Amino acid sequence: MKFEETCNIVFNYINSHHKSVNQHPERNAILTHWVLNQGIRPPEMPASVFRRCCEIFPQSDALDGIPYPPPKKAEFTFIDLFAGIGGFRIAFQNVGGRCVFSSEWDKYAKKTYEANFGEVPYGDIKKINKRSIPDHDILLAGFPCQPFSLAGISKKKSMGRKHGFEDETQGTLFFEIKEILRQKQPKAFLLENVKNLLSHDNKHTFEVIKHSLEDILGYVVSWKIVDGANWTPQHRERIFIVGYHPDKIRITRDEIIIPEKPLRKYNRPELKDIILKKVDGKYTLGPGTWSTLIRHKARHAAAGNGFGYGLHTLPITAGSVARTISARYHKDGGEVLIEQKGGRPRKLTKEEAMQLQGFDSERFRFPVSDTQMYRQIGNSVVVPAVLETAREMAKILKQ
Repeated sequence: MKFEETCNIVFNYINSHHKSVNQHPERNAILTHWVLNQGIRPPEMPASVFRRCCEIFPQSDALDGIPYPPPKKAEFTFIDLFAGIGGFRIAFQNVGGRCVFSSEWDKYAKKTYEANFGEVPYGDIKKINKRSIPDHDILLAGFPCQPFSLAGISKKKSMGRKHGFEDETQGTLFFEIKEILRQKQPKAFLLENVKNLLSHDNKHTFEVIKHSLEDILGYVVSWKIVDGANWTPQHRERIFIVGYHPDKIRITRDEIIIPEKPLRKYNRPELKDIILKKVDGKYTLGPGTWSTLIRHKARHAAAGNGFGYGLHTLPITAGSVARTISARYHKDGGEVLIEQKGGRPRKLTKEEAMQLQGFDSERFRFPVSDTQMYRQIGNSVVVPAVLETAREMAKILKQ
């Protein structure tokens, strides 16, 4: 039986016999979480409903139809917070992990996540009872970076809005992570954010985070700046923060490994091999958009800074590296443009952009518009870079 058929049977049963769950705003998250992990009670599922479902429905491994199914025999468990489209999940499933809880507030990202993992993430993590989150070995969180990114800070300052921990809508989401770590005390965690987190607010922001993780929660913590360009031809620097619970994992800070480059044989793809020779005309910039980018670059050049579009001329040479793709890529493609002889440049196609983030362009699904697709890719992680750290963390948990 396919996964979708199993879900339909469970959904129909809940609809007929448990109206409170059926009418719950997190119904889809509750039921898909349960179908994928039938021995674990998901948040917001009443104990009586959980027991009844376990009695009626036999344990099932009906995972057909899921592009990225969980491993049938998991070596450890993890939760996926601020999950986006699941870049962390792909990496940690690849090293034997099973996800027991996911959360993501963006409705379009949730659609993409479900299309690839069969699971609807819960919504706003602030509304979730932390004690109801299933026990897990590793907490994963690429918590919102806009409050700390250079681009995010510049935009918010220009609009008179707060940033960092003063940004009440996003910056304080770190404290949701802190509370889950305090209550659930997993063996380990991996947090990811923009490089600027280290220097934000004269380094005060990172000191608050480090103090919370080390001094208040007691974890052994290490961090490094990891550039995705060592795995794909895209310059993308991010801070990886890894911690281990000293009562559950015996380790010192110096023994924590966060790879800055591949530790084993790895064939890094070339940009020239990713870029397609022929693409649909819809990717070509309109005359107005191209003119605006030209003026924007000239204005910044006159001011003595390097802001402006990034254009790759043909033929693309070996070793070329693209700029960082951001969530705004859908607007004009300014970060990474491809020359077209005799015409205006073009944006990356979906397949090209996916490969710069290390996604399998033939396997991963996007059931959303191109605008949302580009935004989601720009908000994601370089999957093989995360995978390298995931391997090291999985090793530590096995010891």
